[in-house]
This record gives sequence, structure tokens and C-alpha cells, in this order.
Amino acid sequence: MISHITIDQRDIAYDTRAQQAALSVTVHHRDGATEPSLLVMDPGQVELYAIQLGQAIARRKAAQEAAWR
Repeated sequence: MISHITIDQRDIAYDTRAQQAALSVTVHHRDGATEPSLLVMDPGQVELYAIQLGQAIARRKAAQEAAWR
């Protein structure tokens, strides 16, 4: 059973021929075992996640600025 997946600290690879981006990840199992894998995304998914991550970064920045006041 999988408990969670973490992103590896590597660059995202983009295959222009397949028009897919691949992100290295590590799959963590509940028994403590891990295994490397890839998160493969089509262009639409890459754009959607770029927008969502941008929104999350903006919310984090706003929360940090509010905490400083």
C-alpha cells in the first residue's frame, strides 16, 4: 500500500516528440519501502499545475507578509 509520493530534487524532463513532461518522484510504501517512479504529464496538465502552483506560492507569500505585520 502506498502512503505518499514525494518529488525528487531533479529537473523536469520534456520529451518534445511525445509532448510530455516527466518529473522524477519517489513512491513511499506504508511498510517503509520506497521506489523511484515518474509522474508523466501532457501539456495541458503541465499548464494546469503551473497555474495551481503559482496560486499556492502567492497564497504562501501573502500569509508570510500578513504574519510580519
